[in-house]
Amino acid sequence: MEYKVNEEKMWMEDENGKEIALVEFPSVSEGVVNIAHTEVDPSMGGQGIAGKITKAAAEHLRQEGLKAVLTCSYAIKWFAGHPEYADVLSDPEAEEKKAAALAGPACGIRPR
Repeated sequence: MEYKVNEEKMWMEDENGKEIALVEFPSVSEGVVNIAHTEVDPSMGGQGIAGKITKAAAEHLRQEGLKAVLTCSYAIKWFAGHPEYADVLSDPEAEEKKAAALAGPACGIRPR
């Protein structure tokens, strides 16, 4: 999978250049971003795209030396299930508490 990235998001496009998956991570302070939104086009549902792009975004942030806070419900759940990326989080304990309190569907991840 080929990802595109800029300062505030990572995304994938289809062969026509249409955005089909994204993770938004705007800067909130020096060296800290907010993973605010994850979305996958419904046509791509059930393929694990959300997890793959979230992992790629986490690896990108790690390589850039950035830390993340999480407000996207999908990202909160994803990071809770991938403790090997805790070093990317600004406050892993706070994010763990968010995950424990979170219920319901994840943002932008629509069932088919």
